[in-house]
Amino acid sequence: MDHADHVRLLRDGIEGAGPVWADLGAGSGAFTLALADLLGPKGEIYAIDRDGSRLRDNARAMASRFPSVRVHYQEADFRRPVTLPPLDGVLMANALHFQSAQEELVQCLRGYLRPGGRFLIVEYDIDRENYAVPHPVPYSAWQSIARHSGFEHTALLATRPSRFLRSIYSAVSW
Repeated sequence: MDHADHVRLLRDGIEGAGPVWADLGAGSGAFTLALADLLGPKGEIYAIDRDGSRLRDNARAMASRFPSVRVHYQEADFRRPVTLPPLDGVLMANALHFQSAQEELVQCLRGYLRPGGRFLIVEYDIDRENYAVPHPVPYSAWQSIARHSGFEHTALLATRPSRFLRSIYSAVSW
């Protein structure tokens, strides 16, 4: 996947939302860059990841491509409380499938959203675990997790074939 693919996966979940987002499990920044592209210079992103070296890569890429977007980097485990302002949106791209207690985590993360905030997820649409995706979150499972976490609406945004694991999807819940 390239930057245009990342943008396409996020676009419909970002349009019309406010400018303050968190990218949880931001890593080296592929989806942070897409988020910055969509939010534009009024955007403000909180990039959270446990790996400081990947966050430094993220920061270099952001400074090079989208220097006008404000990004706050936090080396932290998003499964534990982090300091964030009320958010317009939370993005988790290929991060939820590493968590075993998914519903409980999403319920906690929902608390960072301001009323009407959006939870945007990007995941592989597979049912069986494997070495790379230990706790799969197919779209049908995301619908259930979102509903049990207090979100009233969930919409499938986009899908894209994956050369590794069948397909990848994006969905938004609010």
